[in-house]
Amino acid sequence: MIERQIVAQKVRQFHIQEYIESKLGKAGYSHTDIQRTPLGEKVVIFTSHPGLVVGRKGENIKELTEELKKNFNMENPQIEVAEIENPLFDAPLVAKIIVNSLERFGPKRFKSLGYKTLENILNAGAMGAEIVIGGRGVPSSRARSWRFAAGYLKKSGDVAVTQVRKGYAVAYLKSGAVGIKVSILTPDIQLPDRILFKPDTHDISEEKIQEVKEKIIEKVIEPEKVLSEESKEGKKEKPKKAKEGKKHVVRNVRKKDGNHKEERTKPNE
Repeated sequence: MIERQIVAQKVRQFHIQEYIESKLGKAGYSHTDIQRTPLGEKVVIFTSHPGLVVGRKGENIKELTEELKKNFNMENPQIEVAEIENPLFDAPLVAKIIVNSLERFGPKRFKSLGYKTLENILNAGAMGAEIVIGGRGVPSSRARSWRFAAGYLKKSGDVAVTQVRKGYAVAYLKSGAVGIKVSILTPDIQLPDRILFKPDTHDISEEKIQEVKEKIIEKVIEPEKVLSEESKEGKKEKPKKAKEGKKHVVRNVRKKDGNHKEERTKPNE
């Protein structure tokens, strides 16, 4: 019994969102948040152009309040309009912008539209984004869907389910229906695998820095100088000795008669 009530409530909210989208689709409408309060149901409309949603002197809000009372039996609907700070980070709004462009200019230039939208999202500061355009209306001989992706985007895990912003929209063209799926990873999301190192907050005075420098000079630089000077002195050439004059060689020559005679000859003889 409780399950049926929950399902019926979700279906009713879905129909309310579809109705509001049909009324405010071209006014920068993104999505609707419905909350229950003691005074009634609170309907928050997120849009990039709040002035178009409110209308002149609040005419659109008054008209929408009366229609919600009649069509959906809402007793006291309180409608609020919230402005989207960065429209390029809102996936449903980006999908609707692509739909409006396709319905206005046709599907022939869907590739340039996909790449341009992806570039604008990344230039706005997003970590990563993905746009999938598919359907019968896509002019292609091979595939019926095209994927445009860039940057860093989570595909699985809790971050992909709860943190990645996703939006869906459908463009109804003459050639057929075209579905647009947008996924954006905004820069404010804290990833679990991101590690930040804290900087050293210790304040070191200039005097301590100078002392450390002097110690390094004493321990490293000065011994190296001493060693280099000793090595230079060791490498100095020894003084060459003066060349000695060539000496004559004296030989004793024995004669036939038995007497000895000294003869002087040159060294190389």
